[in-house]
Amino acid sequence: MNVITTFKEKKREKQIKYERSILRELSIKILKERVRHYFGSSRLTSSLVMNEGIEEACYDVAIEAYLLGAKFSRFGYYGEAMNEARERCHKEEKHIVDTLYNFFLYWAGGDEGIQSESLYYLCEQYVDSWWREGYQRGEKRYKLKMH
Repeated sequence: MNVITTFKEKKREKQIKYERSILRELSIKILKERVRHYFGSSRLTSSLVMNEGIEEACYDVAIEAYLLGAKFSRFGYYGEAMNEARERCHKEEKHIVDTLYNFFLYWAGGDEGIQSESLYYLCEQYVDSWWREGYQRGEKRYKLKMH
């Protein structure tokens, strides 16, 4: 008896396999350092980052941005510039930034005030750095035919 699989299932299996392989290059130490670098210096976020739940949320966002960059790196392999590939996933990237920003606002308890805009830019920079990291690692994997 043959097992029937759909195209969607095969595509999802392939995506999971790729994500697992690209995540092997990522370490928890790097995640922690980057959270401390971006959010440890801000007066609003430095006290919040000490909370383990917020730190884990930052890790989740970093992994999502990293995987998004890696996913869109195939366009770079086929000759598209990084900025053009980035425009393709603008909505997804903005959603990730907004998620992190709103998470910080929720945990700040309304203490953000004027710093709200600078917090948003911090979140953008954080997601941008992880997106670029994923993009570069993914592009390298495509060049080495490791995808």
